[in-house]
Amino acid sequence: MFRSYLGCLGVSILLVVLNATVVVRAESTTDGEILGRLASRGVISTSIGVTRNDSTIDALISPEDLDFQTKKTRILVVANGADGAHMPSLAMKWMEWFYADDEAAKYRELFALSAIPDTNPDGSVANSSAPRVGTHNPAQSFPPKGDAYGSKANPEAAYVWRWIGMHAPDVVVELTPGDAVRWRVASAVKPTLNGLVRELREVADVERPDSLAAQLGVSPASDVGTIPALEFSSPNVDDDAMLKKLLDAMISTELVRPSPARREMQRRLARSARAISQELLEVYGKEIKQVVYIQSLAVIGRMRHIEQLAKEQNAKPDYDPINAIVDDYLDGKRIAALKSGSDLSGHLLFTELAARSEGNRRDRCIELARAAADLAFDERGKIQTSMPFHSEMSDALFMGGPILAQVGRLTDETKYFDACKQHLQFMMDLDLREDNLYRHSPLDETAWGRGNGFPAIGVAMCLDAFPHDHPARPELLKRFQNHMAALVQHQDPTGCWHQIIDHPESYREFTATCMITYAMIRGVTNGWLDKNVYLPVIERAWYAIRTRIGRDGKLVDVCTGTGKQKSRRDYYDRTAILGRDDRGGAMALLVANEVDASAIFEKALRSPKDPSLR
Repeated sequence: MFRSYLGCLGVSILLVVLNATVVVRAESTTDGEILGRLASRGVISTSIGVTRNDSTIDALISPEDLDFQTKKTRILVVANGADGAHMPSLAMKWMEWFYADDEAAKYRELFALSAIPDTNPDGSVANSSAPRVGTHNPAQSFPPKGDAYGSKANPEAAYVWRWIGMHAPDVVVELTPGDAVRWRVASAVKPTLNGLVRELREVADVERPDSLAAQLGVSPASDVGTIPALEFSSPNVDDDAMLKKLLDAMISTELVRPSPARREMQRRLARSARAISQELLEVYGKEIKQVVYIQSLAVIGRMRHIEQLAKEQNAKPDYDPINAIVDDYLDGKRIAALKSGSDLSGHLLFTELAARSEGNRRDRCIELARAAADLAFDERGKIQTSMPFHSEMSDALFMGGPILAQVGRLTDETKYFDACKQHLQFMMDLDLREDNLYRHSPLDETAWGRGNGFPAIGVAMCLDAFPHDHPARPELLKRFQNHMAALVQHQDPTGCWHQIIDHPESYREFTATCMITYAMIRGVTNGWLDKNVYLPVIERAWYAIRTRIGRDGKLVDVCTGTGKQKSRRDYYDRTAILGRDDRGGAMALLVANEVDASAIFEKALRSPKDPSLR
């Protein structure tokens, strides 16, 4: 991936260049020189996916592409290197002209241009370092079928489709091979682009109904919204004049309105943290079928939301909705199992209830929580090497650590803090890498996204409960700070962390982003982290999180449940869920409630008018 910064641009249109040949890692001197010039003008490079041959799929974006409130019209160019076509080179030429040519200065006031130079680098003749793979063409299979992003034949299509949905440009222009200069528009989109079609003249119909340009206008990518799209073909790689013609036509027809996709992004961003929590609670945190962390965190999220509402109204919280969910466990009518790490962390629900209860109810909650924490000791009461059920995975820093620290705080018994220290140290020795990221397990060095989210929230929750005078606290705090500092280095321009933390070509993963953000908020709130350093990181992450929470509890790219894997490819290929997901909903509630409650934020950050990403 090439990293640089694109200068400020204008209106946002999506130009998709397909069947072309420019790879962001371009080996051609010409393309490399273009990249250098673009970098000097502020163009940002970012990865959007990875092929079966581990080639990265890259994009060039502008700062305005990171601000859905920009007054400019946003344009994206996408190209595909299959079949030896020249479209990627044309896309790069268009980018160079737009950002480097004095003639384009007036257009930069109105438009923002971005590009995916090559959606299929394995098939690109410009990418001689990768074997030629001409067996599939992502341009011909939209919307992509099946789950993302583990297709054995065509993962590129899913990466491109979902990224475009989250990018949410205003117009898409797909560059396709052809022996003549020609514009095409899908018949279903013509009414939307009617004025532009008249201005461009002799616009034909899109020939392939499953092409990117045909489908973006009728199928909402990433369930965000539709995006008007055009196709452009030309035999000439130096055809800069046609971009100017398009921009002039857009100006003359006043085609500057945001696309439905961008309007949806603006709607998502206008919600306060409390409004987001309320929306999520319409779907999540309504029951406890099993006392496991996913359901428990969601119910804790409901509890904290109730408390925030009561605090604002200067009233006593009404816990009746929570009692209706948990009382069967407190009364012994249902049994809280202790057969997995997920069960251990699920018992955090009882520590939260105990902290809000009195008398017999408090004692019962502590009894249930203690049943989990006491698994840290053998039959003689000696601290064991670690909590059970860890499977050598970094998840266990959360699964087994906080329950010990929280029970220690509730009972004021030092042995639980000592056991917590022992468990965390054991897991860190197994999984903490020298760069202060966590491998998921000793089976493979991959720094899985949620495999770093779990230690982030786990250690933060332990620090919340640990006595300030406990001898293990300074080292625990240092490890937390080192981990957060390492994670900052891998936040991407949109604000997300990825499925593999240090591999930006892996997909942007929702739960890891929520968990890391929560941990950083706790760190700043408690003075463990420097506010001046971490608040901008948190703001960027919260911006990204809001864009990935849609209507009806639907989320974007939640990694499915994942045990320890054998290779980086296994983590690349873990299903990214688009839609409702209990795990994702729980983590979204965790961070939304923290944003709502935390005093570190200016009021604007929590309100519907919070600022654009800086």
